Amino acid sequence: MPANGNHRPLKLQFGLINHEGRYLTAEAFGFKVNASAPSLKKKQIWLLEQDSQDTQVVFLRSHLGRYLASDKDGKVTCEADGHNSDCRFLIVAQSDGRWALQSEQHLRFFGGSRDYLSCFAQLITDSELWAVHLALHPQANLLSVARKRYAQLSIEDGEIAVDVNIPWGVVALLTLVYLDGKYCLKTCDGRFLSNDGKLVTQSGRATAYTLELKCGKLAFKDCEGKYLSPMGPTGTLRSGRCSKPGKDELFDLEESHPQVVLTAANGRYVSIRQGVSLAANQDDETDMETFQMEIDKDTRKCTFRTSQGNYWALVAHGGIQSTATELSANTMFSVEWLHHKVAIKANNGKYICTKKNGQLLAVSDSTGEDEQLTLKLINRPMLILRGENGFICHHKNSNTLDASRSVYDIFTLQFSNGSYHIKGVDGRFWYVNSAGLVCSDGEAPEEFSVELQEHRRLAIRGKNGKYLRGDQGGTLKGDAPSLSSSALWEY
Repeated sequence: MPANGNHRPLKLQFGLINHEGRYLTAEAFGFKVNASAPSLKKKQIWLLEQDSQDTQVVFLRSHLGRYLASDKDGKVTCEADGHNSDCRFLIVAQSDGRWALQSEQHLRFFGGSRDYLSCFAQLITDSELWAVHLALHPQANLLSVARKRYAQLSIEDGEIAVDVNIPWGVVALLTLVYLDGKYCLKTCDGRFLSNDGKLVTQSGRATAYTLELKCGKLAFKDCEGKYLSPMGPTGTLRSGRCSKPGKDELFDLEESHPQVVLTAANGRYVSIRQGVSLAANQDDETDMETFQMEIDKDTRKCTFRTSQGNYWALVAHGGIQSTATELSANTMFSVEWLHHKVAIKANNGKYICTKKNGQLLAVSDSTGEDEQLTLKLINRPMLILRGENGFICHHKNSNTLDASRSVYDIFTLQFSNGSYHIKGVDGRFWYVNSAGLVCSDGEAPEEFSVELQEHRRLAIRGKNGKYLRGDQGGTLKGDAPSLSSSALWEY
C-alpha cells in the first residue's frame, strides 16, 4: 500500500487556453469572465471539482471560489457560490487533448474569444476547444493507480520504474515540463521519458504527452495515440498497446515532501540504523539517515518520517524513537531556524539535545551547541520556485530575476556546510547586490540559508540576514527584514 504521508492526490488546478492562445480569466470585478490574458497567473487558475454522484459531471471553480455557470440563453457568469444545476459541465475530450465543455443542463458548448464568451454552440468548432495547462507546481511524485506504487528513476536500468511503496530520495522526484500544449516527464538527472521507455537528453516528439483526465486521474497519451503504463515486473514506464486509458494507464500526482539529512554537533548523521532510538552516530548518508518532513498547514509543526514509513515520536524520559505508525501530539515537532542551523523542540516543550554517546534526547530548556543541528534538503537539486504572483525566472535583458512569471526556470541548489548556493541556467550564481536586488550572474557562489517554514513553502535568506521577496513590480529582492507572504516560495 502506498505510504506517502496521508496519500492525498494533489487537487487539479489548471488554466484553459482558447483557440486564440488566450486564457480563460475570472475577473474580480462583477464576477465576469473573458479570454483575454496571454499568460497563466492567479486569475487564470481554475480548480476542477467532480460531482460526488456522477463523476462525469465537473464544476469549474475560479480563484474567487465561485463557479462557472451557463443559463438557458447561453449567458456565462462566474458568481455562483455553490454547485447549482447551471454549473454542471461535461468534458468532451478531443483526440488532440483539448477539451470541449458542454453544459449538462442545456447541452450547449462553451467557447468564444475575449469578452464574447457564451455557451450556446450546438456543435464543437475550434472556438469551443480549450487546451489544458496544469497550474500545479511542476515537481511531484507519480503514483500508479493500478499498482499502488510510485515511479522512480532507476539509474542502473536507465528507466523510470513504478516499483516503490514510498517515494524516497531524489530519484522519486519528477518534473512535468509544459511545451506547446503537451507535457514531458523529466527525471532528477535532467533526462526525458521517451514513449519506448528509454530516457533521452533532448525533448522531442516521442517525449511529448497529452494529458487526459478520467475520473479525476491523469493519463499520458503519446504521439502515436497510446498511453503510458507500468510494464513488466519492475513496472517500467512506457507506452503500451492501449488506445483507451483503463486502470493501468491512470496516475495520481502527489506532493513531493521535503526529505532531509541531519548532522549533529558531533559531526555525525542522525540515524535509525542502530535500532528504533535516534542517535547521531553514522558517517555516511543512506536511506536510514534520511527523513521526510511533513509540515502541518495550520500549526506549522512537523513530523519526521523514516524510509520504512514510521514517525519519530517522543517517548518516556525525553527519548526519541522511530516507532510511531499513527500521528499524535508526540509525533509533532517544532523546528526553529537559526540561520545555518536548526533546533527541534518536542511536544514536552524541550529541545532535542545530542548526548556524548550520540543519543538524541528532548531534555534541554535552551539552545546551545549540542541542541543545534545542520539540516540538508536532499530532494530538490533542481529548484523551481513559485511565489504569490508567479514563478522565478531570469530577466530577459538584465542580470536580475523576475518573480512573477507564468513560465519558470530550473535553478540548481547546492548544499555547502549548512548553507546553499543557487546556480542559474548558465552556471552562474545568485547574489544580493548593494541595492538589495538579487542578481544571477555571479562568478563565485554566495551563501543563502533555506528555511522550510510552511507546508509546501520555503523562505530563502541572504548573507545580509534579509529574506528574498517578490516586490510590487515583480522583481526578486533580498531586502525583507521579516517573513511575509511575498517571501514564501512554493518549491
